[in-house]
Amino acid sequence: MLTRFAPSPTGYLHIGNVRTALLCYLYAKKEGGKFMLRLDDTDLERSTEEFAEGIKQDLEWLGINWDLTAKQSERMDSYKKAVEKLKADGRIYACYETAEELDIKRKMQRSRGKPPIYDREGLSLSDEQKAKFEEEGRKPHYRFLLEEKEISWVDEIRGEVHFPANHASDPIIIRESGDYTYMLPSTVDDIDFEVTHVLRGEDHVNNTAIQIQIFEALGGKIPTFIHNSLIKTKDGKLSKRTGSASLKDMREDLIEPMAINSFLAKVGTSDSIELRGSLEELINEFDIKKFNKSPTIYAIEDIERLNTKLLHEMDFAEAKERLEIEVDEDFWLAVRPNISSLKEVSDWWEICKEKIDPVIEDKDFAAEASELLPDGNWDENTWNDWIEKVKEKTGRKGKELFMPVRKALTGMEHGPELKVLLPLIGRERAIARLKGEAA
Repeated sequence: MLTRFAPSPTGYLHIGNVRTALLCYLYAKKEGGKFMLRLDDTDLERSTEEFAEGIKQDLEWLGINWDLTAKQSERMDSYKKAVEKLKADGRIYACYETAEELDIKRKMQRSRGKPPIYDREGLSLSDEQKAKFEEEGRKPHYRFLLEEKEISWVDEIRGEVHFPANHASDPIIIRESGDYTYMLPSTVDDIDFEVTHVLRGEDHVNNTAIQIQIFEALGGKIPTFIHNSLIKTKDGKLSKRTGSASLKDMREDLIEPMAINSFLAKVGTSDSIELRGSLEELINEFDIKKFNKSPTIYAIEDIERLNTKLLHEMDFAEAKERLEIEVDEDFWLAVRPNISSLKEVSDWWEICKEKIDPVIEDKDFAAEASELLPDGNWDENTWNDWIEKVKEKTGRKGKELFMPVRKALTGMEHGPELKVLLPLIGRERAIARLKGEAA
């Protein structure tokens, strides 16, 4: 078995891309096969080396390693040979309509209640007409001639799929600029590298139907196609605003890779979504038959829940390697039950161990509170004992009691629980802050 993940290096990977990559990887490894990373970088204007490296870094960070790799920009000779064969066999033809003319055609078809399918005008052009167009400065784009027959395949998730080719336009495979569209290079690569299983999103179903005819025209072996449902948020959208941050963002936020892997490997299946400790566990549990056709719902909170559980079970040795700052084990064990991201450890450290500017709203109240601070060793019970004494002495309660203390001790109106913070801040620093001193 050989599966492939084929992103275009025109941006950073988002959660939907990564799900496809992970499923391709898990499927191949479960079956004892190989996993290929192919960079579809034929869009030379938008593809960049920065994005290509970013894709590789994201996959490596998740633990997804590839057995072989390829770049479409380095395989142009293979695509040229395929075009020559298709031209010789009459399966590619030149068209000279401009984008504006094609748009007008589609609008006229819709106004008549007809589907906007290309009318194959290019097929009927004479050599003289083509020469005239080129004298006018027009450059041709090329379409693949579909055979008007039903296209069908057995999809490992969707079951039997039937697609009437006469309901589709002959696809453009070479643009006026001479650049290839997605259809041809992808098919040629799958043939040349002998890809056996193509697993991708359900938005590619129409592409699959067309590519099956290209496979046939080139004499290539047709792989098994699997189309998983697209991943969406509860409101039907998938955008950065609604929580589908790029993997780069998640990595910078110190979300743990296995929290992401554990969620993406199970969402859309009949399995419950639970934290797993390694990709090997997910490989052993992988079963393509468990995936369904229903929409797959994504919420960042689901990953955060798994991430929180993972962190709460993480020992100090592992955390130490991942933290951006140096902390001791006692500090880690104290804050561990109260974090949902490793990034929050830095926030706790800054509040507890770095100098801050306390906010003193009432000097007399702060002084009274300071005098009531207990001696001896502090733990999580110290806060409740102390604040009860402050309450009895000052008569304050609720927000009037807690908020001035929080602002004095942390310089903020919100943050981690004070019962955990107080022992980490320590008596000396707490006294100084209650006096309004930077400490």
